[in-house]
Amino acid sequence: MFPQQKPPTLSDSFSSSSSASTSRFFPYPKFRFFSRIRRFLRSKSLSKRSFPSARFEKETIEMREEEEESLGLQKSVKRLHFGSWEEKEAAATEIRRLAQEDVKTRKSLAELGVVPPLVSMVGSPVVGRRRLAVQTLLDLANGTYTNKAVMVEAGLLSILPKSVDGVDESTMHDFARLLLSISFLANTQFPLDPTEILPFLVVVLESDSSSIETKESCICTLYNLSTVLDNSGPLINGGALQSLLRLVSEKELSEKALATIGNLVVTLTGKKAVENSPVVPESLIEIMTWEDKPKCQELSAYVLMILAHQSSVQRQKMAKAGIVPVLLEVALLGSPLAQKRAFKLLQWFKDERQTRMGPHSGPQTGRFVMGSPVNERETVEGKKMMQTLVKQSLNKNMEMITRRANAATAASNLKTLVLSTSSKSLPY
Repeated sequence: MFPQQKPPTLSDSFSSSSSASTSRFFPYPKFRFFSRIRRFLRSKSLSKRSFPSARFEKETIEMREEEEESLGLQKSVKRLHFGSWEEKEAAATEIRRLAQEDVKTRKSLAELGVVPPLVSMVGSPVVGRRRLAVQTLLDLANGTYTNKAVMVEAGLLSILPKSVDGVDESTMHDFARLLLSISFLANTQFPLDPTEILPFLVVVLESDSSSIETKESCICTLYNLSTVLDNSGPLINGGALQSLLRLVSEKELSEKALATIGNLVVTLTGKKAVENSPVVPESLIEIMTWEDKPKCQELSAYVLMILAHQSSVQRQKMAKAGIVPVLLEVALLGSPLAQKRAFKLLQWFKDERQTRMGPHSGPQTGRFVMGSPVNERETVEGKKMMQTLVKQSLNKNMEMITRRANAATAASNLKTLVLSTSSKSLPY
């Protein structure tokens, strides 16, 4: 029924074995390629499995370090509150080091309650301990209004030195810098009483032993306080304005002092105080001659404008002090803003008899009917007067103007400008 199968021969066996060997030989390169890919993927997976463990170990080490720092910080805070004076000083040193890192750390330190004990250390009679506390508070106040408010609430302003006796210059300088940092609270809603700060500031400004840098910090503190209109009364009554007027002639401090005076003189009390000062207007007129201090010239002209506005008495005092030639020089050679203010003052000095003060623009020429003989005569006389003043001032200051030219060509051009200008009245 079934067909008979032939037994395999030798040739058949050979052909089958050769085909099998051929089938094993040709796929070998593919097998070797995929084996390499498999080994590569296996090593990749192993590296991925080992990476989280390494990262976990790194995070664990960081957590341990943070815990150690936290424990060290807690110990420092505890020593600062309850330790001996030596332990408090060591804790303050550590807290100062941490406070120099970033704002977040400074806020965290304040939340741990380090400010009140540091404020208590400020009142210590030991010079080194007191200075360390002030420096630590200065670092804690850097960049955070919250820490500054906490210091004021802790009573820092009530333990400020009342005199410079027994306090070295370095500590006074650190106190001045700390108060300057705290004075920025004046522009916030936090209530900052200037009467608690004023005694220290006035003492430093009046002291001959205080450095320029310390006085500069105190003047900047007064400037921050003067930006609030309600503080003008306490600042004036506390003697700050008189101290500023005495320092206004020092070139290193004049710019900041004039800026503070400019904030105070806009009030009625401040204007009267400046008018009654024995150094006004002579010191302000002298500042107008500072060619190397254009900003001081601008600020001085601003204060003089406020004093001269609606006050013939002050204008007469300025005229007697020789302000007109100085104004003419500034009007010709000053900065654009100084020139503008000098021109305005010169307009007010044109003729006191025919001017009346306006509510905002200062003295104005009286209104007459156009073409009337009186108006023409007064106009001609005014022009003649201004021409005479210009010629006198230019002749008097010719050498100084020529010296500033710094070159022969520039000097000749300046002479030509002076000759062409001397026959004309100033434009108002």
